Parts: sequence; C-alpha cells; structure tokens
Amino acid sequence: MNRCKRNLRNIVSFLVIAMAAPQPFLAQDQCGGDECKVNTNLAMIISVPVSQTAQVSSIGWGMVAGAGYNLNKQNALIGEFMWNRASNSAGSLKPLQPTPSVKLTGNTDLFTLTGNYRFELRGALVGTYLIGGGGWYLRNTSLSAKVTSGTNTPCAPVWVWWGFSCSLGMVTAGQSLESSNSSALGANLGIGFTVRVGESPYRLYTEARYHYIPQKNINTQFVAATLGIRY
Repeated sequence: MNRCKRNLRNIVSFLVIAMAAPQPFLAQDQCGGDECKVNTNLAMIISVPVSQTAQVSSIGWGMVAGAGYNLNKQNALIGEFMWNRASNSAGSLKPLQPTPSVKLTGNTDLFTLTGNYRFELRGALVGTYLIGGGGWYLRNTSLSAKVTSGTNTPCAPVWVWWGFSCSLGMVTAGQSLESSNSSALGANLGIGFTVRVGESPYRLYTEARYHYIPQKNINTQFVAATLGIRY
C-alpha cells in the first residue's frame, strides 16, 4: 500500500512538472494568437477496455501530460506520458479465488511513453484534429492476495492477464503470483476537438483515442476518453 501511494505521488508530481516546465518557453515564444512553436497538454482520462481486455478489466481512469513542437499551424509532434489504473471486471477473478473466504481483487496500472503526430484544423474558436503514434507501454498487475495455480486448469484470458503462463492450452501448475509486469511497443490513433478559453493560445480539448498493445499472451486494447487543457 505504501509503495502504491509513493508511485501515485511520483506520478502526480511528474505530471505537474510536465505541464509547468514549458511555461517559460511559451513566454519567450512570442505566440501570434494561436500560433506557438511549443505545445503542451494536461488532462484526465477515462479508459474503456475493448476486445479481450474487457473480459478481465473494468473501466479505468488516469492522467496524461505532453509537450512537443509545432511544425506549423496544422502539423505538430508531441511526446506524451500517460498513467491509467483499472480494477478487475466484475466476477472475472472467480477462477483465481484461493478460497471461498478470501475476496480477491486486482488492479492494473498502465504506464506509457509515446511519440505522436497531430494534424489539426483550427478556427478562431473551435478546432478538430487527428492524432496518432506509438511507443512504450508497461502493464503492471497486482492481486490483493497471492494465488497459486493448480493442475488441469484451462488457460482462460484472466490467468494470462494476471501474469500466469500456459502450455498446451492449460495453466502451468504450481505458479505463485501476486504481481506481474509486461511491456511492449504499441500504437494509438484518435480524433479530438478543441475550443478556445480565455486568451490565446489556451484551449480546452476532448479526445477519443484507441490504443493497441500486443503484449505477451493477451493484448491490451482500450479507448481513452480525454478532457483537458492545452496550447
């Protein structure tokens, strides 16, 4: 529990710094209305799992922060860090239940570092854009109690999501796990809308982006709905 609190505190600190760091550059950038060389964003996200991920994970939440360079008014390059947390979907952990008296729960934390390209059509008040890219995705799963796999257990998606390995369609017997990690390169693609708030170049933005990560044994797939502020 203490480790989780430290991780969350570090993540929040990173996001605040990521959003604040470009401010001096913005002041020096001499933006002409909405046109700046530097861009940055900070937002909350709600993640909706799809495909096999929806069998084992619930709707999640998290934060995303980014900064980058505007090639011109329409084209931009953006680096982003995202953290997302989701719990197990309802009833999915029954096959892993150690004993009927133990209420087993689980959390999944996803950490990402991506490089993205954005094509934007922006008016004085509202705008729309397409965004896509890829990068490194780390999935960390943790259970509330240690689980040991038995014999003759079919290899369902829930087992491999929480870190258990399988062979010939069966879960490998005798594995004892409470947490696991899986990292892979992944990709994302989405669409967003902006509206100007206050003085230029600040804008509220909302976005829906699909993420696909071909991780070991079971892929991570979700749609991230985003609401935040950017320039």
